[in-house]
Amino acid sequence: MAAGPELREALERRLRDLGIATVTAEHPQVLTVEEMMLHVQHMKGGHSKNLFLKDKKKKGFWLVTVLHNRQVNLNDLAKKLGLGSGNLRFAEENSMLEKLRVGQGCATPLALFCDQGDVRLVLDAALLEGGHEKVYFHPMTNSATMGLSPEDFLKFVRSTGHDPIILHFDEDVK
Repeated sequence: MAAGPELREALERRLRDLGIATVTAEHPQVLTVEEMMLHVQHMKGGHSKNLFLKDKKKKGFWLVTVLHNRQVNLNDLAKKLGLGSGNLRFAEENSMLEKLRVGQGCATPLALFCDQGDVRLVLDAALLEGGHEKVYFHPMTNSATMGLSPEDFLKFVRSTGHDPIILHFDEDVK
């Protein structure tokens, strides 16, 4: 059930069908953003960090995609999303495998084409509004990094039936 080459091929086919051009760098398997940046720092643009979270009350799932160097306070994020402090936590790997068909270290909004509408996407506005020529994500595997324009990224996300919640993470919680 985990992502294999066939899921990456399915993603690449879907992107081609949407007319979306990408650039991809193959690199050794990485489990952290810090490890990844050693291999992709030459690729200019907005690199991402992805958190797969669960809402304790509603049992819903959230994929939070932010700039790679952003610190995310889960309590503040829960408040911004109207969930109440303390209600977001990291989801189990089995849930990510079930919903997005990727495992630990591979969370990516590019996997949303596998989701049946159970995952809500939260996007860092800085990825879209930061003037980046490209934004970067894992293409179903953590041994590669794929870049596409912010506009094409939004086009892809919306083609999966997901309407992202775009948040300004650098603003204080009210």
